[in-house]
Order: sequence, then C-alpha cells, then structure tokens
Amino acid sequence: MSILFTLLNGAFTIFSYALIIYILMSWFPGARESQFGYFLGRLCEPYLEQFRKFIPPIGMIDISPIAAIFTLQLARIGLNQLFLMIGW
Repeated sequence: MSILFTLLNGAFTIFSYALIIYILMSWFPGARESQFGYFLGRLCEPYLEQFRKFIPPIGMIDISPIAAIFTLQLARIGLNQLFLMIGW
C-alpha cells in the first residue's frame, strides 16, 4: 500500500505543477499555442473548467485556478490523512 500512496501523492504533485505551469503560460504570448501548451491544456482545462462554472472572472482576472489548486491540495492532505488513519 505504500507504493499506492507514493504514486497517488506523486500524481497530485505533478498535476499541481502542471496547473501552475499552465497558468503561468498565460502571461507569455503564444505559449499556450505551442505543442507543450496544447498538451497542458488538454490535461488541465477539464479540471479548471469545473471551477470556472462557479467562479466567474473578475474583470480580466480569473481566480478559478487558485480555487482549483487549493482544492487539489486539500484532496492531497485528505489522502495523506486517510493513509495515516489506515496505518500505512
């Protein structure tokens, strides 16, 4: 079970970094139109879209990625606590 915990924890970490990179790519013109940008878009947009349904942009600022990263970190903490309660 320790391997499962390590894999899931690593997946949360990698996805968090992917979200941060994808968000930062919006600051650079044409970065999201690159092949890497398209890959991250296909990976991150379905998750971010769930938050954009409930949190509309404020002017030109989209705060839904902040809520998405926060929720992802809460899920990661919950996973850690779950495995601690089980005893692994």
